[in-house]
Amino acid sequence: MKQLKLTSLTIAIATGLMLSGCGSDSDSNEPEQALFSLGVSDNPADANIVNVAFKQVVLKNSEGAFSFDVATGDDGLQHVDLLSFQGQNVETLVSGQSVPVGEYQMCIYMENNTISSDESSYVLSGATEDENGEFVGGDIEGLVTNSNGSCGGVGADEENTGRLFFNKSFTIAAGNNSFVAEFNLAKGLQAPHGNKDYWTLKPTSVQLVNASEVGAIKGQISQETMVSCETAAGGSEFSPAVYLYPSETALDQMADFRTGPNVLTQVAPITSARVNPILDDSEKITGYEYEFGFVVADTYSLGYTCLAQNDDPEASNVREPEDGSAPFFIDSDEQDVTVILGETTTRHFPESFDPVAP
Repeated sequence: MKQLKLTSLTIAIATGLMLSGCGSDSDSNEPEQALFSLGVSDNPADANIVNVAFKQVVLKNSEGAFSFDVATGDDGLQHVDLLSFQGQNVETLVSGQSVPVGEYQMCIYMENNTISSDESSYVLSGATEDENGEFVGGDIEGLVTNSNGSCGGVGADEENTGRLFFNKSFTIAAGNNSFVAEFNLAKGLQAPHGNKDYWTLKPTSVQLVNASEVGAIKGQISQETMVSCETAAGGSEFSPAVYLYPSETALDQMADFRTGPNVLTQVAPITSARVNPILDDSEKITGYEYEFGFVVADTYSLGYTCLAQNDDPEASNVREPEDGSAPFFIDSDEQDVTVILGETTTRHFPESFDPVAP
């Protein structure tokens, strides 16, 4: 089975959205309005492009459904390469329109694609980058989500339409509202397998977070930390990443992503972020950094690994897997990492590391 590792992905819902087809008169019974908008961001690793062809966003409540056409092109779609928007960077889907205050559920619709075409949703993997920063070669494969159905949106039942459904109600209050729909691709993006030659995005890998309750974490990784992990791992293929765990998760408790429960004292990560090179003006690598863009305010533990490419979400492969798959382990940790509302917490590996200037 082809396996490429991707870490977390977020859809950031900031402020602003006007509803289509939801007019009301100007009498005194007009509902109070609020602001709502939707954008996309992510923290991936190892694929070259993860392009989602978005079609529509729908909010629904007991009063009805409100549809947002997100198309930016003649094909009726908005194409977003999620790997181009990492950490706290956001690509807007819908902006600047008002909605009545109240309790809502939300659906995001995308165009499913099962063929090797870059005209719809697709994943590019195995490519190389030329001197102009363009990808050369590699495999283009379709991308789908297996969930479908209507939230009352126009065209939601069209052929080749996939649905990402947020069934837990959330409140849109008076004023500006900001949310984050966070995709954990390490658990939710499945490479082609069996008789399928396309990628699958699991809708259960997405959760909605109120942005008024989140902050961010970023930092740099010392060369000594990276070398320590690579020496312990052996081999020559490495994919560095930082994993986010609940508070007071000890190093020997830090497990991998998997679909089933962890055993005994092992703790599954909440999400993960890839480690990226820091480049100077001459494109020389001067260091390595990571960033979690949207994290609920709380205290956490962090774990560093150089073997993120071996973290198979379909199996447990910590240290010495019995099924013959490549081993995965967390090599070093940082504890008591506190995230504060609206702020970015800086934590390096190790904490005493004196990083390069930004």
